[in-house]
Amino acid sequence: MTDSIRQNVLKELLGLLSLEKIEADIFRGQSQDLGYGAVFGGQVLGQALSAASRTVPDPLCAHSLHGYFLRAGDATCPIVYMVERTRDGRSFTTRRVKAVQKGRTIFSMSASFHKFEEGFDHQDPMPDVKGPDGVESDYNMMVRYAKDIPENIVKKLLYPNPIELRVVNPVNPFHPVPMPPDKFVWFRATGPLPDDAATHRYMLAYASDFHLVPTALYPHGKTFWSRDMQVASLDHAIWFHRDFRMDDWLLYVIHSPSAAMGRGLNRGAIYTRDGKLVASVAQEGLIRRVDKNKVSD
Repeated sequence: MTDSIRQNVLKELLGLLSLEKIEADIFRGQSQDLGYGAVFGGQVLGQALSAASRTVPDPLCAHSLHGYFLRAGDATCPIVYMVERTRDGRSFTTRRVKAVQKGRTIFSMSASFHKFEEGFDHQDPMPDVKGPDGVESDYNMMVRYAKDIPENIVKKLLYPNPIELRVVNPVNPFHPVPMPPDKFVWFRATGPLPDDAATHRYMLAYASDFHLVPTALYPHGKTFWSRDMQVASLDHAIWFHRDFRMDDWLLYVIHSPSAAMGRGLNRGAIYTRDGKLVASVAQEGLIRRVDKNKVSD
């Protein structure tokens, strides 16, 4: 993949997350088709946080968000984001966002913003994990497995991703074997980004939806591609602890502590390459066994 292609797809993503203002506190975002058959959850997360950020004064930065995926989005249609100014305080500000497509709410989110202040400081240490150098990218892995993917899907999956992802301990997506419920993923934007904290936060929100739900399938020898599985994100939470840059390598440490009743819980910790914990993530996902010829709603 050439540098010009990387820059172009990153520019497309930045445009996708920037949104069009169509009325006071109402924004519209275009959709992208990544080959999943529906709007990628990270797109809705990133756009919703972008919409909320547009209504908050510059000195405040997002410190947390909590969202629910209510319906699958149509990747061929734009999404309207309606922001409610829940509270404007001196150090904390809160927003609620509703994402609407075809007249129905597909996602809802609450986000809180905080003014910078000094305070106590401690964190869990970053685990000792192989660095990103020499680790195969998701894109290259898909190229290797392209022959196993339906032609109408593989063309979309092989479109360059503006977020480079490198899994340290991957499974074969089509012939998985049971593994511990832990995954380590290096990721970064494929090019330089503006010096704007809000941009880096909604870019991280976008990237944080990659690889979460499938981690709950690791112990069971299943993957997103298993024909007897229905897999989807149900909810998503992020806490931003410290500043970071999405155009530097970040390590996503993912652990699934539980799977039960058709749902899997996944927790993530995101570190800079030098070991600074910058964000924590939690998500529950649907991991339902189904008849391969009959999928439930």
